[in-house]
Parts: sequence; structure tokens; C-alpha cells
Amino acid sequence: MSKVKGGFIIIFAILLGLSLSVSFGKEAKTIPNVKVKNLKGELVETKNFNNDGKPFVINFWATWCKPCIMELNNIHEVYEKWQKETGIKIIAVSIDDVRSSKKVAPFVMGRNWKFEVYLDENGDFKRALKVNNPPHSFLVNSKGEIVWEHNGYATGDEEILYEQILKLIEEEKSNKTNSEQK
Repeated sequence: MSKVKGGFIIIFAILLGLSLSVSFGKEAKTIPNVKVKNLKGELVETKNFNNDGKPFVINFWATWCKPCIMELNNIHEVYEKWQKETGIKIIAVSIDDVRSSKKVAPFVMGRNWKFEVYLDENGDFKRALKVNNPPHSFLVNSKGEIVWEHNGYATGDEEILYEQILKLIEEEKSNKTNSEQK
């Protein structure tokens, strides 16, 4: 084996070891607690976001973001089916600032979206979750831990999200069954 090839193998092994130690050493990311407003203008603490012990999705979006609107429109079309099949809940968090947040309620009502919608007018929630650009989705498990996230939108991404939801629900059922058998 040449020295160059051997060097690459050693570097690869080191990098693999580092990546495994980083992923196994990671603490579960949970929802930070900041205040947002509901569409009635009432303050709500994000730590209270839940779905009665079932997984849910937090989606950051804006009225000026065309990919966001495409994504939420496409999810809206299948949302009722998703709810019946999985019990999932979508929480849509608008990052429109104070100047444009007044457009959010009529915008949502005009589209007849059935999601819970909140306003992050000052961007605290967005910053706490390190969301740079919408759309940005987080899948949260029944323990309130963020288990998957996705930034951006292309047609069909809602199917990837749904696959992740199904995978999470299956994992949680399996974990529950295993813990009950012990």
C-alpha cells in the first residue's frame, strides 16, 4: 500500500471517529422558551407548544416567502389526511415583522389553513432555533425534542416531511412497546 493511500485511510478513520463521537455526544435539542403571539395578539410561551404527547411540526414561514406559501399550501391539501393517519399537528410560525404581521391573519384565513399560527414579530424564536431563512421546519417528538429539521422547499418536500413523521411515530411505538415488555 502506498504512503499516500495509507495516509488517506488514517485521515478517514480519524474523521469517522470524530463524527461518531460528535453525533453520540450530542444532547437532544429542545424547544427554547420565548414568547410569541397567537393571531388574537395574546402572548404564548413556546415551551407550551405540544400535541398532547404526540409529535408535531414547527414551520417557520413568512407572507413574502413564495416557497413558504407553496409548502404550506401543499401541506394544507393533505393535512386532514395526515392528522387522521398520524395525529400530527402543524404549528406555523410567521416571521413577518411588526410592520407586516398585520397581514398574517387575513392571509391565513384567506387560504383556510387549519394550522395553529403564531407570530414571531421580533424574531426571538427564530434566532433561538438558528433559523436563517424560511421555510424551515422542525419535527418534534413526543418528549419535546427536535429530531429532524429541514430548510428550504422544493415541490415534494412535504412528502419527505411525512416520511419523517411516519418514521418517528413508528420509532416511538417501538420504543413504547419495548419499554412495556421490560
